[in-house]
Amino acid sequence: MPNSIGQTKTQFYHFNNQEYPFELKSGAKLTNFTLAYEIYGKLSENKDNAILLFHALSASQHAAGINDSVEGLSVDWDKECQTGWWEGFIGSGKALDTDKYCVICVNYLGGCYGSTGPYSKNPETGKPYGSDFPRVSIKDIVNSQMELINHLGIKELHATVGSSLGGLMAISLAAQYPNKVRNIVALASGIKTSVLQRIHNLEQITAIESDKNFSNGDYYENDHPKEGLSLARMIGHKVFISLGTLEKRASKEIKKEEDSSWYQIQSSIESYMLHQGQKFVKRFDANTYLRILDAWQSFDILDECGFNDYKEMFSRCSHQKYLIFTINSDVCFYPHQQEELTTALSKGGINPIHITVHSEKGHDSFLLEPELFAPHINYALNN
Repeated sequence: MPNSIGQTKTQFYHFNNQEYPFELKSGAKLTNFTLAYEIYGKLSENKDNAILLFHALSASQHAAGINDSVEGLSVDWDKECQTGWWEGFIGSGKALDTDKYCVICVNYLGGCYGSTGPYSKNPETGKPYGSDFPRVSIKDIVNSQMELINHLGIKELHATVGSSLGGLMAISLAAQYPNKVRNIVALASGIKTSVLQRIHNLEQITAIESDKNFSNGDYYENDHPKEGLSLARMIGHKVFISLGTLEKRASKEIKKEEDSSWYQIQSSIESYMLHQGQKFVKRFDANTYLRILDAWQSFDILDECGFNDYKEMFSRCSHQKYLIFTINSDVCFYPHQQEELTTALSKGGINPIHITVHSEKGHDSFLLEPELFAPHINYALNN
């Protein structure tokens, strides 16, 4: 790909503080944890050019370039993982221009791509945490990454950028740390979890927990809940892309499944959806999927930041600049959710730039069509 940053390597930040452990929203405490992250571009001498990029639900710290392997994973780091998920946005002359900015992307606390999560070894037992890994909130994910930012000596971020679930984190960071970031870019996101999203997420949670191999999350020494995770992914995938795009992607050839099910696959779309679920289970962990869905389920920016109204909270952020993207065909984060976000910001005296992208590709347009977003991002970050 033109202007690709080439080969990259995951780095690891290790938090270790016995005296002042990292406290989660639930009250649980971690005396140590690891975050996997990648950096693109160089920090300026004053360390004032950093952009913290939050990934979406099932992505990783590997946002750009090629990374052939990551050490210590329990899941496959396949070809899809090896190519940066935002390759079209990061690099020389791109939206996140690495000639100007230092872009940092981190795998979530609770993740399965190198950060401490349910598969990680519990120091108290010497075995994987499994069900003992604590609940993680959006606030916790943001706060853990700010530990890394502080470790790197960055006093103020030039920007934070996030798409989908990552957009919730970008908004959360801006509201929690109003003096730590100047520019906020949120793509296809919102300000709180909608009723429809909670129902949709619950369907996925139930699919995983209903798998006979789930064992309340303590499955690492036995068969994993592959059927449940596969079904959860199918439930989720249908809102990530438009139905038109789904139909185009589906192969015309129907693949016969080797099972004893009464129902037989009859269309290429059904075959395509089954394939999406089956390939996903090889590269992702069911416990991590549950932790992230759980964090999403309870998200409300006011509750996250301890405020009662948007005016009080966002008035602290009136010096910040916001760029909000709506995708007109999005059925994961519907357009009205970005309207709610811009209205909330305006109550605090913020006048965000709100761009509606017209696309036939649905929610995943922010992954597939950089040309629709890049000019606006470039303008927002440089003005």
